[in-house]
Amino acid sequence: MQLHDTLALDSVRRTTDGYLAADVRVARTGIQTYLGIEVDPKGERFAADQIVRVYRPEGEVFNKDALHSFAHRPVTLDHPSEAVTADNWRKYAVGQTGDEVARDGEFVRVPMVLMDAEAIKAVEDGRKELSMGYSTELRFEDGVTPDGEAYDAVQTAMKMNHLAVVRRARGGSDLKIGDDHKGDRSMTDRNTSLVVDGVTVALPAQDAQIVQRHIAKLEKDADTAGKALSDAKDEHDKAIEAKDTEIGELKAKLKDAEDKAVSDEDLDKLVADRAALVASVQALDSSIETKGVKDADLRRAAVASKYGDDFAKDASDAEIAGIFKAIAKDVKPADPLARALSDTKPSNDGNPQTVRDAAHADYIKRLNGADDQKETR
Repeated sequence: MQLHDTLALDSVRRTTDGYLAADVRVARTGIQTYLGIEVDPKGERFAADQIVRVYRPEGEVFNKDALHSFAHRPVTLDHPSEAVTADNWRKYAVGQTGDEVARDGEFVRVPMVLMDAEAIKAVEDGRKELSMGYSTELRFEDGVTPDGEAYDAVQTAMKMNHLAVVRRARGGSDLKIGDDHKGDRSMTDRNTSLVVDGVTVALPAQDAQIVQRHIAKLEKDADTAGKALSDAKDEHDKAIEAKDTEIGELKAKLKDAEDKAVSDEDLDKLVADRAALVASVQALDSSIETKGVKDADLRRAAVASKYGDDFAKDASDAEIAGIFKAIAKDVKPADPLARALSDTKPSNDGNPQTVRDAAHADYIKRLNGADDQKETR
């Protein structure tokens, strides 16, 4: 994890070459505060704008490996957006630290030199505080320091990357270049300009950084929300398209069903043909069950009745239809209505309408094979 720590320059001197040299405090022990987004970018433990108290134990700050990493570090004007390496050193470096790293009470002190004229002028104009850029491992835990201060996390395995000259130090005014600004600082020292939605505002440097982080987070959240809305719209459009396709298929099926629907005229013909078939089958063999039996099966039953089951079982429906047509052409089916009238007994009151109604009912039964069922039982 990359973090920034800040102190300030003192014991400033100019060399004969015009460089600016100083012995500076660049780090200290104790607790420093960070925003949640700095130490927990994914927001798993802390909110983005939550203040997180990070404890830096003495044993970690003055660890031999940590102290060695303060030596020969590039000095930059403000923090670059990336770690300084051999690939980008020429782009960012305006000086470097020396190798005489020492403990100074709770601080780490190291010599440094600024070689870039623009950076030297920035220091002389008031930009005098220092901020270490470094990597570290954070162990999130609640605890209390030996001095009784509560903390939320502990820093370990510190390794310095660069030393930045900044307007305002996180570690306080002790982390600065020179001794002449330990009291109140001027507005030039404390403020920096920040453009927000086209409006320029003056804020303390560290506050400006916080605002910039908040703006970056809001922009990122807005982009995320916009993408989620776009994805949801795409899914909605796909669902509508799928539903329209389904409705179109149902309309096509409904049209096919309407086209295939039997007309009243066709229905009358089907009824008449069925009645004629039933009458012919029963004329050939009155014992054949006709109710609920398919036309093809009725013909097959009539052929089997005349020529035997073996004759009919291997024949196709088309062959059976031809055979049935041949054997039925000479058979004259009885008139169902006449038969019904002849079999109907007059009622006791001798009312002609009653006789006709009874005959009609009997006729309907005969069409359905009910009368033949009764005779064969």
